[in-house]
Amino acid sequence: MDSMMMGAMSEDMMSMPGMQTMDMAVMQACMDACAACEQACTVCSTQMMDCSTACMNCADMAGTMMRSMMRMQGMTVASMEAMLDACIAMCRMCMDACVQHADHSEVCKMCAQSCQACMDACMAMKNMMMAAA
Repeated sequence: MDSMMMGAMSEDMMSMPGMQTMDMAVMQACMDACAACEQACTVCSTQMMDCSTACMNCADMAGTMMRSMMRMQGMTVASMEAMLDACIAMCRMCMDACVQHADHSEVCKMCAQSCQACMDACMAMKNMMMAAA
């Protein structure tokens, strides 16, 4: 994301009570991980394995998380934390389903890794928000 966009997003974030010390690099990493997870889960869902539904749900959640971080107006710290928790939970469910196929499916292996990266990035975002509040 270019610096102009990050500057505008940073201004929105600073309007949230308690978020004046938001680390935009952590936020960008979380958005990138959510975007990658959405893509990996979408690809994995087309394999028609028993993880497909979990992958579709995770793709939707990761995409929603990313888009919500791009439009911070009207968000509260509590609602953002709840969304991060939901994204982490959905990624965990998808990762657990895909890891069962990872030995014989490179796509499931990639999806599970992407879910782990998304969980890690969402947790880093949540931890940063909690430290800033």
